[in-house]
Amino acid sequence: MSAVAIEVKNLNFIWPNGEQAIKSCSLKVPKGEFWMLLGTNGSGKSTLLRLIVGLLAPQSGEIGVLPTVGFVFQNPDHQLVMPTVGADVAFGLVKEQLPQALVKARVEDALRAVNLLSLQRRPIYALSGGQKQRVAIAGAIARHCEVLLLDEPTALLDPDSQLDLVASVRHLVKSRGMTALWVTHRLEELNYCDGAFLLERGTLIDSGDAERLKQRLIDRG
Repeated sequence: MSAVAIEVKNLNFIWPNGEQAIKSCSLKVPKGEFWMLLGTNGSGKSTLLRLIVGLLAPQSGEIGVLPTVGFVFQNPDHQLVMPTVGADVAFGLVKEQLPQALVKARVEDALRAVNLLSLQRRPIYALSGGQKQRVAIAGAIARHCEVLLLDEPTALLDPDSQLDLVASVRHLVKSRGMTALWVTHRLEELNYCDGAFLLERGTLIDSGDAERLKQRLIDRG
C-alpha cells in the first residue's frame, strides 16, 4: 500500500452559530498523487481544507499531514504581499534564515518550475490572475513543501487559464513527488486528477475514480 500524505479521521467542525460544517469526515490522499475535493457551494470544501492546513481547529477528530504544507487561496491577492514576483517568493523563506545565495537559488528554481523565471522582477500588480496563482504556488515550491492545498485556485481565471493552471499543478505533482488536494466544482478539471472526494453538506459521500464521480454528478444534473 502506498504511503499517505494527508489523513483525516472522524473529523467534526461546528461554527460558533451551531452549524455543523464537517460531519464525521475521514479521507486519505496517497503520497505523490493529485486528488480533488468536489462539492457544491456550501458543502464544506473550503472549511475542510482550512482544517487540514490548520487555519481552523476541529471539535473532534484527527488530522495528519506530511510537513511542509503550502496553501493557495482562491484569490491570490490575499496572499501575495511583496511588490515583485521574486521578492514575494523569497519572502516565504525569511523564517528559515538561509544564506542569500541559497535563497536566490530556491527562488529561481521555484519560478522556473511554474514558467515565471523571466518575470522575476515584474511587479505583482502587472500580472494576470493566472500568473499570480503561479507565484503563490512558486512560494510553496521554494519552501520545499511536500503537500499543496489549493482552494478553488481557478475560480477567478478565464477558461483557458483554468485548464493551463490545473495541468501545471499535475505536472508539478508528478515531476517533483509532491502531493496535492485541489478544491473545485468544475467537472472538466477532474480530467487531470488521480482521484476525487465528493462532499455534500459536510459529509463525505463518495470517493475514488474521478471519471466515475464525474459521471455520477452529470447523471444527477
